[in-house]
Amino acid sequence: MTIPEAYRVCREVARKEAKNFYYAFRVLPRHKSDAMCAVYAFMRKADDLSDDESVSIPDRRLRMAAWIHSWRLGDNDDAVFVALKHTQERFGISNDLLEQLVQGTVMDLEPVVSGESGLQTYSNFDELYGYCYLVASVVGLVCIRIFGYSDVRAEKLAEETGVAFQLTNILRDIKEDAARGRVYLPLDALAEHDVTLQRLEKLTAGATVSSRERALILSMAKKAEEYYGSASKLLPFIEPDSRAALWVLVTIYHELLRRILDRNGDVFSERVAVPTGKKIWILTRGGLKALANRTVS
Repeated sequence: MTIPEAYRVCREVARKEAKNFYYAFRVLPRHKSDAMCAVYAFMRKADDLSDDESVSIPDRRLRMAAWIHSWRLGDNDDAVFVALKHTQERFGISNDLLEQLVQGTVMDLEPVVSGESGLQTYSNFDELYGYCYLVASVVGLVCIRIFGYSDVRAEKLAEETGVAFQLTNILRDIKEDAARGRVYLPLDALAEHDVTLQRLEKLTAGATVSSRERALILSMAKKAEEYYGSASKLLPFIEPDSRAALWVLVTIYHELLRRILDRNGDVFSERVAVPTGKKIWILTRGGLKALANRTVS
């Protein structure tokens, strides 16, 4: 397996699966775009192993452990591992960061439940932040190493930008996650708005959304909005040839949050998404920004 062949495999995975991420990859210089595809393909495999509902959770844990073991051994027959190793060497991405990323994915397979509900939950926002850090902030810390930065302040801003993205994902996916036995909204926030776990389960079955659930979701959206402030501060710290890619990512995810707000927090009636036409418009603007940044640099 040659390195160019490995990157081609990863790029195809990203093209088919990455959706929001792939729009941003397209405005990066080729070597950085390849690196992002390798990281994405690694993340995608971890998520697929974690979320495969055709396999029992104990068996998912076993498959995940075997896959991680193969990665740690440096399996040269796996295209994703080959491309990822080259990316790590080229951009100085430590194994520790990737281990944290895997740790976050494995958290979804842990038997953490609340009372007799059988649902995986988080007691408070601090616990949820820890989860967001592992599954999203770590991704941000990997990405800025590919994008390039010279000021250590970029790291905290990338961490908080990752939290903004993950909170947006959590809000969009409340219905689907609850159906899978996962509730990422903190229990203290549910209690504050008088929303029970049983009520969330009813909403997944088609119950009408009440003002209490809307208020709960809007309160979490407000937290996400605050973290998006770090994204705008991060942009100037990134190398000019990568700023457009970050701008595309932030703009698409922020647009998703805005659409949740526009629906007054109703994420149950239908899945909230950014239309493809809007994404293409954002990508076009990002492409123009990329050309301008490369001309200046």
